[in-house]
Amino acid sequence: MSLDYALRYPILTVACGPTNSIRGAAFLSGVRDALVVDVGGTSTDVGVLSNSFPRESALAVEVGGVRTNFRMPDLISIGLGGGSIVRISDEAASEKIQIGPQSVGYRVATEAQCFGGSTLTMTDVAVARGMAEIGNPDRIQLTPSLAERIFARSKAMIEEAIDRMKSSAAPVPVIAVGGGSILLPDQLAGVSQLIRPQHYEVANAVGAAIAQVSGTVDRIFSLDQQSRESALEEAKKAAMDEAIRAGGDPETLEIISVEEVPLAYLPSNAVRIKVKAAGQLKHAEG
Repeated sequence: MSLDYALRYPILTVACGPTNSIRGAAFLSGVRDALVVDVGGTSTDVGVLSNSFPRESALAVEVGGVRTNFRMPDLISIGLGGGSIVRISDEAASEKIQIGPQSVGYRVATEAQCFGGSTLTMTDVAVARGMAEIGNPDRIQLTPSLAERIFARSKAMIEEAIDRMKSSAAPVPVIAVGGGSILLPDQLAGVSQLIRPQHYEVANAVGAAIAQVSGTVDRIFSLDQQSRESALEEAKKAAMDEAIRAGGDPETLEIISVEEVPLAYLPSNAVRIKVKAAGQLKHAEG
């Protein structure tokens, strides 16, 4: 959206971070339909890429305990990232492994053991297993067998999140992005292909740079008063107009999705039509 539009409706920027990562993943990989696993320093977000755009959540999303009705990407977030703290406790002579949700975050470059710190993080595990060549692996206080057990636990966490986002049991392609995606193995259960595009670590920035302007209309029409075709055309025009108000260039706008749901429990042959239009930001002349 344009700067003026964002200043007027700042709430519409909520959840732009995961959205940028998903759009960036589509741009870098050239894949239009897949799951996107974005691994950062603190958390892993798993979203759905549908026709090169994030799938929107159909449920109300709570922000800070407040129920909202704003458009949000359909996501599952888990407390697993490159800076996630690994804790190992001894219970009944058996080691118990806990990964996250606490994280050293941006301090991973100073607090992780591979960088001379004293905190065992998932980055240390990746370095110990040879998945990343950063820091000094000799500083990591971890046996090979324990590193494998921690890695197996993290892999199971990601596979569970992927499974929860899938719409069927069939394997699906997954695009791995984010600096923390070094934690992902080349093969995951339920995944047909793991794609790591070039520049995967900056997919979020790429998504922000290529962001398009969109307009969405979600309305109920009575087909007793007009035809289905005219209702669809009215909804499409309204979506285009909304995208233009948000700063979109009319010459580049196109309809990218149309949803039509008959409402049998309402009179007047009612139907719910949701249309989204998107295009490039219109640049000011001069």
